[in-house]
Amino acid sequence: MKLFQGKVAIITGSSRGIGLAIAKRLAMEGAKVMLTGRDEAMLSKHVVDMNKSEKLADYVALDLSKPDSPGQLVERTLQRFGKIDIVVNNAGATKRGDFLTLTESDWADGFALKFYGAVRLSRAAWPYLKQARGSIVMIAGVGGRTPGPHFTIGGSVNAAMLSLTKALSDLGIQDGVQVNAINPGFIRTDRFNLRLKTFAETHQLTLKEAEQEMIKEAGVAKVGEPDDVAALVAFLVSDAGRLLQGSCIDADLGQTKTI
Repeated sequence: MKLFQGKVAIITGSSRGIGLAIAKRLAMEGAKVMLTGRDEAMLSKHVVDMNKSEKLADYVALDLSKPDSPGQLVERTLQRFGKIDIVVNNAGATKRGDFLTLTESDWADGFALKFYGAVRLSRAAWPYLKQARGSIVMIAGVGGRTPGPHFTIGGSVNAAMLSLTKALSDLGIQDGVQVNAINPGFIRTDRFNLRLKTFAETHQLTLKEAEQEMIKEAGVAKVGEPDDVAALVAFLVSDAGRLLQGSCIDADLGQTKTI
């Protein structure tokens, strides 16, 4: 029997990168997965690919920054699969840049999808997670613990995600819902590749040289892969990970230096 046979998972931001890797990993272990994001063409393609052997995946294309979208996602998941055992709040990218030039709109956008999307989806799914004694995983980021001057929005949003994790984990003790967070560092996603390209052009380096320089500056071992984060999520929401509650795990290859 597969690890998540009979389980149902919602993974936000799953049209690419870390979210897609998580969806594929949970499906590989037998879960029925609901993918979601704003790129319907990509979501449709991934679901077709994932359903070639078994009908384990479906998708809803929507914008989780809109207040009604999380409830719609929960409703669609229940209609399609009948229950919810796992929610992975992964959606949301925030704008980098100089603090003095970032606009009010940049800040509002940064919180709207990643933070408020996670708040609303967790709230909408909570009664069903309580019934299933299920799990929530927040995909935050290293900036939540170690902010920097060019990541003021992302650091603030990720810090809010970690605070939300701690608060909901307390409620989860009462209601039987497991809540944890993961702080990825350098992970080879489209977003990282764009940052790498910009770094290479700015410093007149090859991509390989730029990657080595970024690794050196961050003081890390290497760049991680989306599958690495997916494996950690699979452990967290499995029976083997039930000891973890309110944990904020730095999956960053040593980038976070503080205790």
